[in-house]
Amino acid sequence: MRTGVWLIGARGSVAVTSIVGALALRAGLADATGCVTELPPLRGPALPGFADLVFGGHDIAATPLVKKADALASAGVVPSRLVTALHAELAGIEPQIRPLPALATQAETAAAITADLAAFRDRHQLDQVVVVNVSTTEPAPPPHPAHQRLAALVEALAGSQPVLPPSALAAYAALQAGCGYVDFTPSTGARLPALDELARQRSAPYAGHDGKTGETLVKAVLAPMFALRNLQVRSWSGSNLLGGGDGANLAEPAANAAKSASKQRVLAEILGYQPQGHTRIEYVDDIGDFKTAWDLITFSGFLGTAMRMEFTWHGCDSALAAPLVLDLARLTAAAQHAGRSGPLPELGFFFKDPIGDGPHALGDQWRVLVEFVAGLQDRATDAGGAR
Repeated sequence: MRTGVWLIGARGSVAVTSIVGALALRAGLADATGCVTELPPLRGPALPGFADLVFGGHDIAATPLVKKADALASAGVVPSRLVTALHAELAGIEPQIRPLPALATQAETAAAITADLAAFRDRHQLDQVVVVNVSTTEPAPPPHPAHQRLAALVEALAGSQPVLPPSALAAYAALQAGCGYVDFTPSTGARLPALDELARQRSAPYAGHDGKTGETLVKAVLAPMFALRNLQVRSWSGSNLLGGGDGANLAEPAANAAKSASKQRVLAEILGYQPQGHTRIEYVDDIGDFKTAWDLITFSGFLGTAMRMEFTWHGCDSALAAPLVLDLARLTAAAQHAGRSGPLPELGFFFKDPIGDGPHALGDQWRVLVEFVAGLQDRATDAGGAR
């Protein structure tokens, strides 16, 4: 299944790490550590292979892919030997990265994005295209009546005033083109009733949002432990330090608030109540693409005995996110090939704030994901037998 992976923010750290990783896997230069879809319960013929992935994307930046990959190698994010070995392949993808359109109205901009996606699909004779948003976090948008119904949204987009934030406009264009859409950021994306209506109309699936790569991943494992042992979590506070472009963007208060809310929401979903505490995010330019999180948990046990736990997580954001981007593109393509449209809550395993109904504890999310992929594999096997 030849699958296009169209990255919004294609010249950013996460996107370029994803591209370098996929090319390295295809060439046999690296193993698939970090790729969930390569674990035995998920690996199978229903998912497109790494050799089947074709990359393109949009970005407002003009940094060449090779130059960005060199910078990531210098920062210790990807091995320099891979960038050297894959220089020609990266240069070959360069023409597939388009400037993000910005026309007079959002309707015209969306039409231009859709045209780029259609041309990419036709040019490479692709069976599926999945659009993955890995751009910078945007503030939560103000509500708008046109967000509720597709007909109203189509009419409003033709006006002179913006109706959708950039992530939702990209989702609109992707779904309009019949492409799957994944929001790896805490931005709005496809999370509007009008866009759900469009997804079902165009038989396109969507998933998101906000990839679970660090502190929240640990929360999704630890919080069920407290709940299952009937220990009362009194407070849970976290401090996150990160650099790079994402960190610089999150220095803006509105974007910071959107990200912090997404990170904190998982606790109430798992515990059934919201403990005291906040998640704070601070930009530290010197640590680059790496991030450090420190959490303090206070809890009480039998007879009210007060106790505490602390943990520190230090990781490379792009190296943690990139394999999940590849996983999500493969899974979304397989879901669309199997006839799914609308939200994919089964992919909640990958997200801090999943779309749709589903569990929030990581173990429960894993079981849902395994069952989902088993169903896709059964369909692929039946289709193969029918042929």
